[in-house]
Amino acid sequence: MVVAAHPDDPEFGVAGCVARWTEQGDQVYFVICTNGDKGSGDPDMTSERLAGIREKEELAAAQMLGVKEVLFLRHPDGDLDYTRELRGEVVRAIRKFRPDVIITSDPYRKYFWHHDHRICGQVVLDAVYPYARDHLSYPEQLKEGLTPHAVKELLLWGSDEPDTFFDITDKFDQKIAALKCHHSQVGRHAEKDLREWVETRAREAGQKIGVQYAEQFHRVVIPM
Repeated sequence: MVVAAHPDDPEFGVAGCVARWTEQGDQVYFVICTNGDKGSGDPDMTSERLAGIREKEELAAAQMLGVKEVLFLRHPDGDLDYTRELRGEVVRAIRKFRPDVIITSDPYRKYFWHHDHRICGQVVLDAVYPYARDHLSYPEQLKEGLTPHAVKELLLWGSDEPDTFFDITDKFDQKIAALKCHHSQVGRHAEKDLREWVETRAREAGQKIGVQYAEQFHRVVIPM
C-alpha cells in the first residue's frame, strides 16, 4: 500500500516498483491524503476545479501502473495536519487493505521537504505501529468489520539515508508515462526537462547497485 501526501507523489516516488510488483501479480493500493488543490501556476485555475483534475490524473496514472484501487482522503493541499482523524483514516485503510508493506515519504528528511510529506510520513509510521495493530485503538472500526492488522515493513522514499534499492531499468519508461498523466503538474515543464530530472535521480540510485535506473528507499522492519 502506497500512502502519499499528493496526487503524483506515488509516481515520483515508487512508480517503477509498482509497475514491477503489479506485473508479477502483487496487489497494490494507493491512499492519497490531500486533494492537491494548490498545485497550479495557472492564474485562472480554481482550487475546486484543480482538485477534480488531479483526482482524474491520479486515477489514470494508477490504471497505467496496474494499481488495484485508489483511496482519496481529500484533505486540503498544504494544510495536512496531524490529527486523530487523519491517523484513523490511515488505520482504517491499513485494516481494510491489509498490506504486508507500506511505502510512503520519509518524515525525517532534513531541510527541503514539503510540509505535507513530513506529516503524511509521520502519520503513517504511527498508524502502522501501534494503532493499526492494537484492537483497543480505534475500536469503533471493529464494528465496521475492520480487524487489527500488523504491517511487516515500511519503505520510505525521499530519505537522506536510503539503504534499499530496486532495479527499475525496464520500467523507467512506464514511470515516465505515469508521471505524464499528471499534466496539470508536469505540463508546465518541457517533456525533455521532466525526463532529465527524473532520469538523473534514477541513474544516481542505480549506480549504487550497478544498474541503469533504480528507486531507493529507507527500509524499516516492524518489530512485532
